[in-house]
Amino acid sequence: MAQARGSARSAMALLLALLLVMLLHGQVAESAIYTVGGTGGWGFNPGSWFNGKRFRAGDALVFKYNPSVHNVVAVDALSYRNCKTPRSAKVYRSGNDRITLARGANYFICNFPGHCEAGMKVVVKAA
Repeated sequence: MAQARGSARSAMALLLALLLVMLLHGQVAESAIYTVGGTGGWGFNPGSWFNGKRFRAGDALVFKYNPSVHNVVAVDALSYRNCKTPRSAKVYRSGNDRITLARGANYFICNFPGHCEAGMKVVVKAA
């Protein structure tokens, strides 16, 4: 009888381990990485690079650009529309920034003078 209980525990432990592996693998497999602007990178009028893509919360955007002439700022909807950078906004300056999408609308601008106004901004909606 003790042997049967030990076998049942081993089987349960194996089942739980397999379930955990499947959950972790599924989470990784569902995330995607997108380079904003495609091969041209982050620039003016990123336009249609996102056409045909279906973004999900947890996916990552990679912004590639020359940091001496551009940056990326994560902003809210009002700041996006007005091309203004709130004091609390996160400003990215590496030239190779990876940002994980939150569910809903994610707004990004370049806050170098005149860049946002000239079209260097993008909104990405994640399901």
